[in-house]
Amino acid sequence: MGFGVLAVQGGAIRLVEAGAIRFDPSHDHTLKLRAIFRSTTEIIERHLPDELAIEAQFFGKNVQSMLKLGRAQGVAIAAALQRDLSVVEYAPKRVKQSITGNGNAAKEQVAAMLLSILRIKELPNSTDATDAVAVAVCHHFANTGRTSGGSTKRSGGKDWSSFIRNNPDRIR
Repeated sequence: MGFGVLAVQGGAIRLVEAGAIRFDPSHDHTLKLRAIFRSTTEIIERHLPDELAIEAQFFGKNVQSMLKLGRAQGVAIAAALQRDLSVVEYAPKRVKQSITGNGNAAKEQVAAMLLSILRIKELPNSTDATDAVAVAVCHHFANTGRTSGGSTKRSGGKDWSSFIRNNPDRIR
């Protein structure tokens, strides 16, 4: 499972930490779920983020794999909700579209654009970590109404009504 943490200061984004949580393949699936929950909780406690963005499931042919992925995502979401974080999901195509302008972009294209957007020399070796960073950057763009090209979205961006709907606990 990959993760990426961004800091946003004055509209500028900075990669704080990225990595991948690996599991012993011989462990039972429930032990892996516990590890996901604990690892996600540790990352949240270490960085105190405001929100969690996660990649939505894509549809595959292997039902068992989809079930396991859904459980893993649910555990990560539960860890965020336990810490009162808002959670937003993004479809893989939307992430690619946000980063590269092409919803069918290859992982290499996404990685190259992330280097440029974040102004860094290299990304983590793990493709899971790179994917997680892409989701985080997509979420930043969705919150600011921007795309990787720097233009403002005319539709589909966040507005006050969607903010209120997604964050009722922040309204006073």
